[in-house]
Amino acid sequence: MVTFEDFNKLDIRVGEIVNVEFFEKARKSAYKLWIDFGNEIGIKKSSAQITKCYKKEELLNKQILGVVNFPPRQIADFMSEVLVLGVYAEQGVVLIQPEQPVKKGDKLG
Repeated sequence: MVTFEDFNKLDIRVGEIVNVEFFEKARKSAYKLWIDFGNEIGIKKSSAQITKCYKKEELLNKQILGVVNFPPRQIADFMSEVLVLGVYAEQGVVLIQPEQPVKKGDKLG
């Protein structure tokens, strides 16, 4: 079991996707995302296997949730700095996002 203190160690923030590219070198179909988490954190990169559910154009300016305090992870020739959160659904990975627009960098809590 995980304690509430363990959960509180995760820094989960709202970010806005500002750039999307298809990730050619990824083993599984994925996008490279640039996500703006606001002034405190800035723009961070992430690799996301969300191509089954989203077209590139649909992702621009979309608000998502991401874990911003995991260590960076090298994926092929790309450094992924945040973990974008999604649900593993029958149709593919569905992003978790706020129900209403909120400020970039707002924290889950």
